[in-house]
Amino acid sequence: MENVDLQPKIRGNFHFGGLVGESEGGPMLKVTALDATRTGTEAEDLANKLRRRVVGQDEAIQDIVRTYQAYLAGLSPVGRPIGTFLFLGPTGSGKTRLVEAMAESLLGDRRAVIKIDCAEFQHSHEIAKLIGSPPGYLGHRETHPALSQEALNRHHTESVKLSVVLFDEIEKASDALWNLLLGILDKATLTLGDNRRVDFSQAMIFMTSNLGAAEMNAMLRPKLGFVSMETERQHAVGAIDPKLSDKMSRAGLEAARRKFTPEFMNRIDKTVIFHPLGASELRRILEIELDEVQERIEKAQAGKPFSMNLTESARNFLLMEGTDVRYGARPLKRAIERLLVQPLSNLIVTGQIRHTDCIRVTHSASAPILTFFREARVFRSREVHGVAA
Repeated sequence: MENVDLQPKIRGNFHFGGLVGESEGGPMLKVTALDATRTGTEAEDLANKLRRRVVGQDEAIQDIVRTYQAYLAGLSPVGRPIGTFLFLGPTGSGKTRLVEAMAESLLGDRRAVIKIDCAEFQHSHEIAKLIGSPPGYLGHRETHPALSQEALNRHHTESVKLSVVLFDEIEKASDALWNLLLGILDKATLTLGDNRRVDFSQAMIFMTSNLGAAEMNAMLRPKLGFVSMETERQHAVGAIDPKLSDKMSRAGLEAARRKFTPEFMNRIDKTVIFHPLGASELRRILEIELDEVQERIEKAQAGKPFSMNLTESARNFLLMEGTDVRYGARPLKRAIERLLVQPLSNLIVTGQIRHTDCIRVTHSASAPILTFFREARVFRSREVHGVAA
């Protein structure tokens, strides 16, 4: 039998738009190269919002955006959650903040997160707080499971039917909680104490842990002279050597694998390492926190807010008082509350600040507090010393 070539023969030339040719006895064909790296408008909008709220964790943001884009395209895994993430890294590096920022960006409220504090579930019997007690047990009717279908759907909006679930500090939970998660991560279902089923197929599940943080901090601060100075200099400017970054990532993953079973790790879509924050990143976080303080002022003053302007010396003082490499951004937030927000509160309730005022905040060398000035319309300034509570 004679072999017959069933493939159409194409005559044509390549050009910028692709290949155009004419098959013998057939219509014209046009082949156009596609760009699979492009991001849709909604996903790009989410990425921009997350980058404005979270500093220094671009890898985690990209992973979330890619997962969200698959959800928008209707290509999320069938019979599984939209995405499951394990965030590893030191305290204060932005793990919980990123989850809250995602909820705020998509659902309009950072509190639209079903947050499970795993430190409260260190004993197996405490799982009843998540799934409820079985019928017949004492307190069955009074127990409201935290992971009910109603809880998952509570924060859905007209445009976004998505739930955000956070298991914070997952390493502190008992084995019973990890076993409970196996079914959720694999089949997107959970059976409550009264045999009702909860569907997690429209949920993004996040788990955070500080596993490997001690090893990462040790790598950033080696005790060998020149190597130590160079590593700390790079960390201060937010530029970590790629080899060191890979080494830190491996340390975090190894710590997680030592803690969790292979069955648990194998059900996680993406494990992301959050690196410690450097000085340049803390300065950017300071600006974000100051913007939030101004928003609090506008809400609290009921349409009669005052503006606030911090000098460079005041910003440097807040950074100096709020920087602790072991604890990331959290000490900075506490310093802002103690040195800026509390003195402002004192000035407001004592009538020293009025609406439409412009308050200039500065710092004098060696002073333990910030100094506040009201810039009056007559172009004079009256000095008011703030006392840190």
